[in-house]
Amino acid sequence: MQSIGDQIRAHLPYQRRNSASLALLIFAMVLTLSAFAEVGLARDGKIPGGLFVYGGGLVVLAFAAFFVQTKFTPYADPLLLPLAVALNGIGLAMIYRLDLDTSKDHKIAEAAGKKLLKDAADAPGQLMWTFVGIGLFVIAVLLMRDTDKPDAPLSVTPKTAQRYTYLIGLTGVIFLLLPIVPGIGMEINGARVWIHLGPLSVQPGEFTKLLLVVFFAGYLVNKRQAMSLIGKKVGPISLPRARDLGPIVVIWFLCLGVLFMQKDLGTALLFFGLFVSMLYIATQRVSWVFIGVGLLAVGVFIATLLPFMGHVNQRIDIWQNPKPYFDGGCLMDDGKVIPVNPDTAIYKKFKAQGDPSPGFSACVSELGGEYSDSAQLMKGLFSLGQGGVLGTGLGQGEPWRTPLSFSDFIFDSLGEELGLTGLMVLLLTYALIVQRGMKTAVAARDPFLKLFAGGVSFVLALQVFVIVGGVTRLIPLTGLTTPFLSQGGSSLMANWILIAILVRMSHDARKPAPQAIQDEGMTQIVSTR
Repeated sequence: MQSIGDQIRAHLPYQRRNSASLALLIFAMVLTLSAFAEVGLARDGKIPGGLFVYGGGLVVLAFAAFFVQTKFTPYADPLLLPLAVALNGIGLAMIYRLDLDTSKDHKIAEAAGKKLLKDAADAPGQLMWTFVGIGLFVIAVLLMRDTDKPDAPLSVTPKTAQRYTYLIGLTGVIFLLLPIVPGIGMEINGARVWIHLGPLSVQPGEFTKLLLVVFFAGYLVNKRQAMSLIGKKVGPISLPRARDLGPIVVIWFLCLGVLFMQKDLGTALLFFGLFVSMLYIATQRVSWVFIGVGLLAVGVFIATLLPFMGHVNQRIDIWQNPKPYFDGGCLMDDGKVIPVNPDTAIYKKFKAQGDPSPGFSACVSELGGEYSDSAQLMKGLFSLGQGGVLGTGLGQGEPWRTPLSFSDFIFDSLGEELGLTGLMVLLLTYALIVQRGMKTAVAARDPFLKLFAGGVSFVLALQVFVIVGGVTRLIPLTGLTTPFLSQGGSSLMANWILIAILVRMSHDARKPAPQAIQDEGMTQIVSTR
């Protein structure tokens, strides 16, 4: 009986699909250029000059990546590169729209007496990081060779990473802990997930996710048989043996440490969910999923009981009831929230003293509590409501009213101007990337590559779920980025490397098997008798 992987490989089109990939890439470019044109026409009544700079730059980069993919991975999945380019292009167009220095709409808003928030949307910087990200995609595709050609000079294969499983895992843990190192780590909005590298700030967790995928795949491919054994059976669930619970408990403690030290629920959820999902892929045991969900719930409960986890507790409180924190709220020791918004007397008192952050100062100096603000979440939800089903149209909404509308809340910004319909298209684009990655994982011939491709695909899906769930108030808000859409170099670089890995592994899975040497004729048997 054939395995699922053999059945998928039997139906794979073992021919080059470069023409299909090129057609989809051209469609992605038309979509991106149309978005830039619509932004300019809606805001200024003319085609923006940025269409040729930003749109043209992205076109050149995309076709350079396509040429490299065609040359070195001709059997790669034809959808991966066009889908990533489409997301990157839409994100770049939205950041260009939110960069108020690129148009006159901020002057119009000021003249109308509307309150403007000083965002830091940086379209030229995002174009630069797009160049770097696609450059890393090209380098990764050039360096990673076919799995059956490991001896090529200056190259590695995805399979090579299995030999350095524990070294890569140690590197991932070091990257994960860098933000808590004094001197280079820094805290932003209550979470400590950034480091300083000269004039740049980097989020090492974006690269850690790829390193930990390699480590989990290498570890589980060797231990999956032992971890698949059944211990006791409770009802319909077959529990693993107690001796096999060690790895998941270790990862649980590591993620708790990240939660306690970095005060970032999203990072802990991402890495623990990644391990549990890969454990399920490796063993096919649903019991591991139930154990993982239970440990996650216990970890969050413990965090809510610790006094120094005020930031995480406030995120959970705001998720449950954001109204008391709107425009500033002060959480007291007894659990009561005292408003410190601009309408309160205590806020006006500190503002009269010339304090640049009246609400925060009032909370810390006079009330002695924990300050937080739910205006970001609430205004993001207002943006989604304003967009409705079809949206206001690119360049015709007011997404810049939401703080961090260009990074953490770019999904809400797109929701206001593209509507629910546009957001569904974006989510389906992510779903297609994940689906193609999972198909590559099933079709892969090597167990390590199966886990590697499956983990890379799932970590993208989980990150999208965490950030989209946070900004839509499905789950507590976290500090993760929306892949390819949010402004920032760390996220773009890491996710373009992720796409390069999937492109290389899809090429290995889809290429035809080597042909056997044909017989050159019947062997003649000569009798000497």
